[in-house]
Amino acid sequence: MATVILEHVSVEFPIYGSRQSLRKALFERATGGLVSQDARQHNHIVVKALDDVQLRLEEGDRLGLVGHNGAGKSTLLKVIAGVYEPVSGRVLVDGKITPLFDTMPGLDSEDTGYENIVTAGLLLGMSRSEIEKRIPEIEQFSELGEYLSLPVRTYSSGMQTRLGFSVATAVHPGILLMDEGIGAGDARFAERATQRMKDFIGRSQIMILASHSDHMIRTTCNKAALMKAGRVLNVGPVDDILAEYHAMIHHGASG
Repeated sequence: MATVILEHVSVEFPIYGSRQSLRKALFERATGGLVSQDARQHNHIVVKALDDVQLRLEEGDRLGLVGHNGAGKSTLLKVIAGVYEPVSGRVLVDGKITPLFDTMPGLDSEDTGYENIVTAGLLLGMSRSEIEKRIPEIEQFSELGEYLSLPVRTYSSGMQTRLGFSVATAVHPGILLMDEGIGAGDARFAERATQRMKDFIGRSQIMILASHSDHMIRTTCNKAALMKAGRVLNVGPVDDILAEYHAMIHHGASG
């Protein structure tokens, strides 16, 4: 059974070579993560991007991360993905991580659509044989036809989005990590993509989504976590957490 467990996880980013005036400005105007001096090296500023985060997810969980810019949502995803190492605490993951921070990693505008499918598929964790099996499905769903044999530089932005979406959702997801979801392109394609996206998320063992969209959180998640200044303030039912988040925003605006 897939699990994701974070035990007292903290992440810090040092800022080197900052002048005193910059340090003063950061202390006075800090938003997002907590800004402080590193007690070990007094001339360094440290941004605590995650602060004592505790979280436990089990198979079937679909978690939405809620909070303003700088709350730590993307950092949390990248810690789970292994991109960042915590300075304290432990991240325990049982299962295959499928990070979808970029739907077309390694995109080369001079390569053909087919060549980019292979590159992106490999970077998304598929084997070459898996990619070859999924190419007919990607061809059919993307509706790019003969364009797949042409360099991607000849594609419109919408065509590139359709290619990326078709490749990304062909992956068999394990523990799925998404930052703001996956763009689907033009309106007609987006209609077709809605069911494919639901099926894709449904195949995942665990899904964690960082998003500013209430609609996306409500339609894809069965629980949510409210984050502020690198901390997880609360985890609970989606509607309750969204209500708490909007109350926090309103209180901040009126204060």
